[in-house]
Amino acid sequence: MSKPQASDFPPYFARYISKVNAGSVSEAINLYSGSLNDFYTNLPEEKADYAYAPSKWTLKELLLHIIDAERIFSYRVLRIARKDKTPLASFDENSYAENSLAGERSFASIKEEFLAVRKATDLLFASLNDEQFAQQGIASNLPVTANAIGFITFGHMLHHKEVIEEKYL
Repeated sequence: MSKPQASDFPPYFARYISKVNAGSVSEAINLYSGSLNDFYTNLPEEKADYAYAPSKWTLKELLLHIIDAERIFSYRVLRIARKDKTPLASFDENSYAENSLAGERSFASIKEEFLAVRKATDLLFASLNDEQFAQQGIASNLPVTANAIGFITFGHMLHHKEVIEEKYL
């Protein structure tokens, strides 16, 4: 399965997909999983509760946002790849962050959860064939393919890596 075409996803997600320099989700796993896992699990403990502005998330909240989004993305991929035509609801990432209780958790526990979710996502994506990735469903009231969501998953992590490098570290 190749990189998604513009008709495979809502225009908003082009900003994430454009960050992924891979020809397939399988290639993205090979190119990015190791380095992204290393980057996020090596974030400094002393920055865990840091937010670069009063209304911005702490680094712990941001990492939990990445985890939450990846769970939702992988759930969408599973449903769409299995030809479930039920429209999938959107989610409010700000509400998720507000209710994550990140401040009550250790950074180490959040990093451990991140690695577990990443592993599960990679295994799910690796188990799918081209026909499954080509399936289209509805998420947030818009058509999207499982393949596009695979690329969105990696692009989302790459986007936040850039934000962390620029504003948190």
